[in-house]
Amino acid sequence: MRRRGWLGAGLVTGAALAGLAATSGSLLPLTLPFSIAPGGPAPASVPAADDGATVVGERRRGERVLDLAVRSPVLPDVARVRLLLPPGWRRGSERTWPVLWLLHGLRGDHGSWTDHTDVEQLTADLGVLVVMPDGGPSGLHTDWWNRGVGGVPRWETFHLTELRQILERGYGAGTARAVAGCGHGGLGALGYAARHRGLFRAAASFSGPLHILYNDPGGLDVSDLVELAVAIGSRGADWTDVWGDPDEQRVVWRRHNPYDLADRLAGVRLHVASGDGTPGPFDPLPAPGPDVVEGLSHLLGVEFAGKLKKLGIPVSTHFYRGTQGWAYWQRELRAALPLLVAEIT
Repeated sequence: MRRRGWLGAGLVTGAALAGLAATSGSLLPLTLPFSIAPGGPAPASVPAADDGATVVGERRRGERVLDLAVRSPVLPDVARVRLLLPPGWRRGSERTWPVLWLLHGLRGDHGSWTDHTDVEQLTADLGVLVVMPDGGPSGLHTDWWNRGVGGVPRWETFHLTELRQILERGYGAGTARAVAGCGHGGLGALGYAARHRGLFRAAASFSGPLHILYNDPGGLDVSDLVELAVAIGSRGADWTDVWGDPDEQRVVWRRHNPYDLADRLAGVRLHVASGDGTPGPFDPLPAPGPDVVEGLSHLLGVEFAGKLKKLGIPVSTHFYRGTQGWAYWQRELRAALPLLVAEIT
């Protein structure tokens, strides 16, 4: 059901909206100046990206957890990035580390993965640098179209150009990379791997809507999810600012559609997982009604995996009974982590 004012019509139930909010984590405003790591401020020679994006603060939150604040010319506000440092990491060392990127979904932030899963423990001995960046409160990891004029926000540019350069120049990031994400972050992970061939060796999506041009005239589709994301996370913006109208700017949508870009994923180790939207083992009792958003992600994941099969591109899948939620995504991360890490170590 495309562009029909579905928010007002109530096509997504209150329960589904509450589930989206509850599982995505809260977005807290960043107050500057950003706290500096114990032991002194960030080094005077803070690494910068080619366009001037730079780290403006650090905060050490534990032996392995390092938060960065990055000011970027392609974002309206200072962005935050959480790093999980590998054993033996030391500032100034010439050693580099494989990198695992984890992307959040709607209303998430840089702390979502560590707040809601045991990723810190899971990666403690793996010898990888885990990067968890802000992707904006809408969770749409993309450079916004903005009616054809571009401009801020440009999350894809921030992640894959600016932040990548900063991490490689000052935080020991190597060139062996994998990427995974939940919800809209799953869409971002597969889109990043497809649009930037050779940048990632492995990519995984957990509950990602992987065919954004799929249209069900009688039900929910991804343009509705984009409308929801913008309404919740970017008040004052119009949802067509992201990629335009799905019909009028179809070429823009196709450039961001993993289904249309599937052939570009040849050679990338792929994993796709989602629930069918029916209550599963991690849902409370009494069982809630169907999760229509997860049901859509399941349908689109099956469509995407089918397209890969037709192209002869291998993909591992896990389609299961369940709804959207961090308990499911933690389980799926645990299952997918070995195959992601195997490709970069």
